[in-house]
Amino acid sequence: MHRPIPDAEQREAWRRRDARYDGAFVIAVSTTGIYCRPSCPSRPAEDHVAFLPDAAAAEQAGYRACRRCTPDRMAGEPPEAISRLLRQVEASPDTRISAADLRALGLAPDTVRRWFLRHRGMTFSTWCRRRRLGAALQQLGAGAPLDDVALGHGFESHSGFRSAFERLFGKAPGQLRTGQCLHVALLPTPLGSMLVAADRQVVRRLVFADPAALADSYRELSRTADMPVVPGSNPVLERLAGELEEYFAGRRRAFSVPLDGHGTPFQERVWAALRNIPWGETQSYGDIARRLGTPRAIRAVARANAANPLYLLNPCHRVIGKDGKLTGYAGGLWRKDRLLALEQAGHGNPSLFPEAVLAASRTSR
Repeated sequence: MHRPIPDAEQREAWRRRDARYDGAFVIAVSTTGIYCRPSCPSRPAEDHVAFLPDAAAAEQAGYRACRRCTPDRMAGEPPEAISRLLRQVEASPDTRISAADLRALGLAPDTVRRWFLRHRGMTFSTWCRRRRLGAALQQLGAGAPLDDVALGHGFESHSGFRSAFERLFGKAPGQLRTGQCLHVALLPTPLGSMLVAADRQVVRRLVFADPAALADSYRELSRTADMPVVPGSNPVLERLAGELEEYFAGRRRAFSVPLDGHGTPFQERVWAALRNIPWGETQSYGDIARRLGTPRAIRAVARANAANPLYLLNPCHRVIGKDGKLTGYAGGLWRKDRLLALEQAGHGNPSLFPEAVLAASRTSR
């Protein structure tokens, strides 16, 4: 069983409204009878709050879920109104959705804009435009005529399409005829959203998302990727989503999705060593250094571990200190602790990740 997060750490995360702790615990408010996520904008008096391990514990104690932050849903899962909107976009990605269209759907445009800025790192209109241009890029790669692609994706003219295309991708449509792009998505998990980037062959990035830094994450991917970066999905990404669901349910012990982390030769040797640490076991940095034949390179191993771009796939959470204590983890020590607890239990632990929570990810990709 995972260890509880210290009260002082929980209290500080709540004071900061730190979304990186969403999924770690909930806040029960005695005066209102509701419970919230750590990131909830509501600010009850501090002497009226208590920290509980999860939604199940809060509801068992008689609290009801806050409608504002929906702590009874998986961290990162969109609220139902946004989920309906996302399904509509996926069903007709080339259709422009105006503010009037949003109001007709019962959604306030400002609310939609704030949600996308907070949870996708861009406005709804920007997200839709990038989705359309990403789909257009793939059609160009399949050999579709430029005029047909431009008009078929909601652009009124060839020049308007070319201008938008060049602003996003930095090149004219004719210069990117391969159609290859890096699809980026946020996948909800019981431990918070994971930012994933995959092209048509491999997964290139899988990290726990920091909601406050999503815009920076997209910019960094755009700067370092050797292809256009667009929101969306592809078969590799969908395969990963299914394997993650199986992993958190305790039904998968090894990932089979193809991956490429683009590291230095030494980093890639370390990451390969991580993949050889068996499920439910841990090793120290020194253990890995010795296995690589470089017993003095403990710090270099630690740096390579910290630079891992593929959490869970290269299981850096299985690396601990030589004294057996948990060491730094970019996704947060509380996540590292729960990942190890899940694996060391040897099967899906209902108290960690209830099936109702896991099932939520199937409808929100």
